[in-house]
Amino acid sequence: MFWILFGIFLASCLAVGATGGLFPPGSWYDRLAKPSWTPPNWLFPVAWTTLYLCMSFAGARAAMAPDNVVALALWSLQIALNGLWTPVFFGLHRMKAGLIVLSGLWIAVAACLVALWEVDQIAGMLFAPYLTWVTVAWALNFSVWRLNPDQPAESTA
Repeated sequence: MFWILFGIFLASCLAVGATGGLFPPGSWYDRLAKPSWTPPNWLFPVAWTTLYLCMSFAGARAAMAPDNVVALALWSLQIALNGLWTPVFFGLHRMKAGLIVLSGLWIAVAACLVALWEVDQIAGMLFAPYLTWVTVAWALNFSVWRLNPDQPAESTA
């Protein structure tokens, strides 16, 4: 049963991850000023693959635990917000709106980590790298927004 649940959670993560193919960074993002500490491009798919595997394991473990309703509801909220950021930032080129989505995502991931920890400590620990990565993503989104103040929000070119 665990592996079936893991597969369902992984399918959810992969569906969200597919937004990266639908809304790739492209030349718009390449032209933006970025902070010196911006991670290299190759790191993003490696990090997200690892995180999606951890998130799927955590979700499957929580799904098998008693009293899991809040943890699973928060897992659903965070994956929905995760899937929203890419189209907002890369699709619509809305850096400030992306920052707002990431702020909500950070809160949802932090709350999910706590709720997961309460039903299964390993599941909670599996969300710690995700919270760290979302923190880095928030700081990067914020920095890019601040470094590109003249970039029109409605620009899609």
